Amino acid sequence: MTQRTVLITGASSGIGAELAACFAASGNHVILVARSTDKLKALASQLKTTYGIKAWSMTCDLSQTGAAEVLFNQVRNSKRTVDMLVNCAGILEHGAFVKMPPQRHQDMIDLNLSALTAMLAAFIPPMVERGFGRVLNVASIAAFQPVPSLATYAATKAYVLSLTESLAEELAGTGVTITALCPGITATPMMASAQQHSPALVVPGFVVGNASAVAAEGYAACMRGDVVCVPGTVNLLTTLASRATPKWLLRKVSGVFGRRSIG
Repeated sequence: MTQRTVLITGASSGIGAELAACFAASGNHVILVARSTDKLKALASQLKTTYGIKAWSMTCDLSQTGAAEVLFNQVRNSKRTVDMLVNCAGILEHGAFVKMPPQRHQDMIDLNLSALTAMLAAFIPPMVERGFGRVLNVASIAAFQPVPSLATYAATKAYVLSLTESLAEELAGTGVTITALCPGITATPMMASAQQHSPALVVPGFVVGNASAVAAEGYAACMRGDVVCVPGTVNLLTTLASRATPKWLLRKVSGVFGRRSIG
């Protein structure tokens, strides 16, 4: 698995940056994609120096229509082959659905759902043609249940999980595997921003995961070809319980905690 090339979206910070380090540490070249040019260049330089691999930064706003196709063409024109793809770009917004501006809902759909689908549609077919590929989609444990106060975000992650599981079966036997990484609450800049804008979102420290540990589990699962990876024992037990709990009861319990978090 060494000396292959992985393209990572949302690579400038948080889980995306930690995943970039995991792939680089195993000898893979990395193409780092995000909106922050300075952060990408700094990370690329750091990874090259630390691990002796090649690292390229490509500034791109994947929420824009057609951005994934433009990115694919740029990579192809540069004569680089993407053997592995990590879809980590995403945004989260906490609060009451009716109080969020309509555009904020659309922003989450555009990046978390539409952009991810476009990236898969662009990069998976060449992997199938070559007979090898690894894909890692970053979802969330929110994908397993309704989450009042994170309604649109959770719905986008449920889509990511469902799409991943479906494609895992479609791609069986092609040499290409696809994995959904479903972390729980993780200490990332995105989470910090959500808490800053929504003071009612209080999270006990013991349930907050470490981005580096999450990335390490996700990387290992991706390399094994696991379909679903839920890092952390507590998170795994939570997802198993949510799948075994009757839908009506799950909604009631989620509703109690969700309404408390939005006041």
